[in-house]
Amino acid sequence: MFHTDKSLYLAFEFCDSDLKQYMRSINNRMPATAVQSYSWQLINGISWCHSHRIFHRDLKPQNLLVQPARGVLKIGDFGLTRAFALPLRSYTHEVVTLWYRAPEILLGAKDYACPIDMWSVGCVLGEMATGKPMFPGDSEIDELFKIFQLLGTPADDTWEGVSKLPDWQSKFPSWKPENLMTTYGLLGTDGVALLEGLLAYDPRERLVGKDALVHRYFDTLEKDNVGKGPIRGTSPKQPPQPPQPPQPPQPPQPPQLPVAK
Repeated sequence: MFHTDKSLYLAFEFCDSDLKQYMRSINNRMPATAVQSYSWQLINGISWCHSHRIFHRDLKPQNLLVQPARGVLKIGDFGLTRAFALPLRSYTHEVVTLWYRAPEILLGAKDYACPIDMWSVGCVLGEMATGKPMFPGDSEIDELFKIFQLLGTPADDTWEGVSKLPDWQSKFPSWKPENLMTTYGLLGTDGVALLEGLLAYDPRERLVGKDALVHRYFDTLEKDNVGKGPIRGTSPKQPPQPPQPPQPPQPPQPPQLPVAK
């Protein structure tokens, strides 16, 4: 950090690209090992923030920086971040990019905290697994309906108090939940279980960072090696070498004359 009388300069470690750019560079086909490592690093980072009473409020692939050569992911863009204390106060619902916005905010809740970040983590996890955003709505109501179509329309027996949220409508269409394994099978059974925990409707039931970090999905992750080199399966392949042109035949060598004595 450097400062003058009128300016403040912050110097950060260089990262090659954001997660969205990286996914595009590999045709949105992230290996399962990379999805596992990057999601663990994301949860580890946001868990640290939450433990220090900070929630981000705008987690999305464009705000996550990656350095593939070292297998590193870092959380960036803290422009909407807020520190919180108990008792929690009310906040604006104009936060979090629409596709990663938790349903309680979409339904008008003003009292929210760390669970909104965990919902965004779940959306990023699902996007890494398929290369496509989970809920690409073009408006708040379309966003809600895309969530309902995948996870089922919530009710008071699955999310206590949902019908009392300011923007809840009793005439919302009723959808049944889909089997997430069908679309997110790259994550495996344990990964899909983690995804379901992160996308729990009721914020009180949603996985918190410290519990997500020890989820069985990460049992096979070599955590001591995270960030120390390319993730297994992500090293760039060497392009095939073009065939070498045939060598022209060598002209015959003249016979050696005997040396006069």
